[in-house]
Amino acid sequence: MAATRSLFIGGTGVISSACVARALEAGHEVTVINRGNSSIRPLPDGVEVLHADIREPESVHAVLGERSFDVVSEFLAFTPEHIQTDFRLFEGRVGQYVFISSASAYQTPPSRLPVTESTPLRNPFWQYSRDKIACEDLLVEAYRERAFPITIVRPSHTYDRTMIPTSGHWTDLARMRRGAPVVVHGDGSSLWTITHNTDFAVAYVGLLGRPEAVGEAFHITSDEAPTWNEIYAYLAEGLGVEAELVHVASESIAAVVPELGPGLIGDKANSMVFDNSKVKALVPEFHARVPFAKGAGEIVEWFLADPSRQRLDPDLDTAFDRLVEHARAFG
Repeated sequence: MAATRSLFIGGTGVISSACVARALEAGHEVTVINRGNSSIRPLPDGVEVLHADIREPESVHAVLGERSFDVVSEFLAFTPEHIQTDFRLFEGRVGQYVFISSASAYQTPPSRLPVTESTPLRNPFWQYSRDKIACEDLLVEAYRERAFPITIVRPSHTYDRTMIPTSGHWTDLARMRRGAPVVVHGDGSSLWTITHNTDFAVAYVGLLGRPEAVGEAFHITSDEAPTWNEIYAYLAEGLGVEAELVHVASESIAAVVPELGPGLIGDKANSMVFDNSKVKALVPEFHARVPFAKGAGEIVEWFLADPSRQRLDPDLDTAFDRLVEHARAFG
């Protein structure tokens, strides 16, 4: 495939950083627009970096001028208003506009597994997902009505070494380290597809500059779907401890810790397994190569390397104690 002039909006997030690195390795001419505020994932040499705030379109126009791109990868659009801004910025100046949606937009809970790209989009539990669906609706309309060259990509739970996938994040690992029981939603047996960002990037970059991908939607996920019990166990193994898991209904967790409710009930509480045949047909080199057993070790190593990364949430810690106490009293 010929090299493309690729613009990444974002570029230093969990997913986008891996995609930028992969695109550069694949020979793309890579430009990144961001605010320059992130130092966790530095951009590789060879990337053109432009500083602007996508929420301030005039700042973007100021650094881009009248430049056009073969591909624009949009990692920072979350509402229809963001999409409308991108229409004004890029329509007529891009050969392919790739929107990062979310697999949480699929029917929740799904009526059948595995999920395919033809699974309906409906999530009544999580506003984030409904906003992504609304973004997709605008983009599909623009493609149908005026041939705006969209590709929609739906990641599922994609992580790197900086992201603990459990609801409590470091608070969960801190509890494991001190021997305190850890709260796991449901009975811990639901299946959860979890994807390393470097695996995701292989498939993602394989779609860039591909006419066959225009007008299409793809999810990109691992084929591995461990149970939540296994996810917690892999993290505990990385810490060199054995975790005591206490199972609590997702609704009960949401009642005590409301901010966890939408992500649990609207996503993590449901088994999610995906059929990746569609993306593999276009990108046959895509195979998820990083199992979570290995990824969990990377996560633990990164957090233990610097105490400043180990941020315990005392309110959440106390809430978990309450949930454990209630589960033991009435379970």
